[in-house]
Amino acid sequence: MPLVANSNLPTFKRLQEEGETVLSPDRASHQDIRELHVGLLNMMPDAALAATERQFFRLVGESNQIAQFHMHPFSIPELERNAEGKAHVEQYYETFEKIKQDGLDALIITGANVTHPDLSQEPFWEPLKEVMDWAYKNVTSTICSCLATHAAMEFQHGQKRYRLPAKRWGVFGHEVIDRKHPLVNDVNTLFDVPHSRFNEISKAQFEAAGLHVLVESKEAGVHMAVSRDKFRIIFFQGHPEYDINSLLKEYKREINRYVNGARNDYPPFPENYFSSKVQAVFDEYRDKLLSAAANGETAPEFPEKLVAGLLHNTWHDTAEAVINNWIGKVYQITNNDRRLPFMDGVDPDNPLGL
Repeated sequence: MPLVANSNLPTFKRLQEEGETVLSPDRASHQDIRELHVGLLNMMPDAALAATERQFFRLVGESNQIAQFHMHPFSIPELERNAEGKAHVEQYYETFEKIKQDGLDALIITGANVTHPDLSQEPFWEPLKEVMDWAYKNVTSTICSCLATHAAMEFQHGQKRYRLPAKRWGVFGHEVIDRKHPLVNDVNTLFDVPHSRFNEISKAQFEAAGLHVLVESKEAGVHMAVSRDKFRIIFFQGHPEYDINSLLKEYKREINRYVNGARNDYPPFPENYFSSKVQAVFDEYRDKLLSAAANGETAPEFPEKLVAGLLHNTWHDTAEAVINNWIGKVYQITNNDRRLPFMDGVDPDNPLGL
């Protein structure tokens, strides 16, 4: 299902340069294929704004080559942004009012940075509730990613996330525990998912809310669960959208925080991500960095280019398969004018007919 460059958002050009199939509106209009309109509520901070667009757009665009995807990014005005971030949103993003007016077939809600221990104190809290309330009534299916999952679990089900003893950070093995669900149909029964979070919703909490757990890990907990109707809301705790170097860039950022005094300890390696060869490179870099700091010398350059070709992506194919299953079901349930699909004979309590 190719993406359609339905706006001047630079992400479309960047993806096309990377080899993704992106149609111009003119070319798309001459193809007799129904279009799907997918919203992306991007709450990520400025530094990750465009990268998050690319990651989720890529997953959607690679999922299938039949329908055409019109992507509709929007954000929450209450989120604090610098001048560049504000300009990007104002120039390329739609407003929630326009999203509501035009409608969506499906919606993805990203995570966000938090500044308070209580999510209800965050500036995105009330606007996010408004978006999710609207989506539940008007959008066929919504994927909540990481922080969005935690927020939805709290204000929809009264289940508050809890703090982990240490950051869950790395790539972890997962198992499909309900192999009959359409979202994991023909998906690898064992697969990896990156995680990067300090907090968690447990399996017991998902089940106490009456939700259905599809994928979990002995090390990393629940990755994927679905709402009672098994499709309207999909919860991710991991980051299947991550690029091959996303955790590498996080590791670099944490080292910079250490150098700048924002953290006291030298950051550990993300788990199950770096090979022994890459770890050896970074051990040597750490020694040089600490020596330079002790002697008042210029810090050595972070060896990102040196290790970039030594990293492995062990999660993207499965993530793409899950999104393909998701998009396929949305396509089957929705209609051309994006009216509430449950008006068309689909059981709102069981849209998948399970």
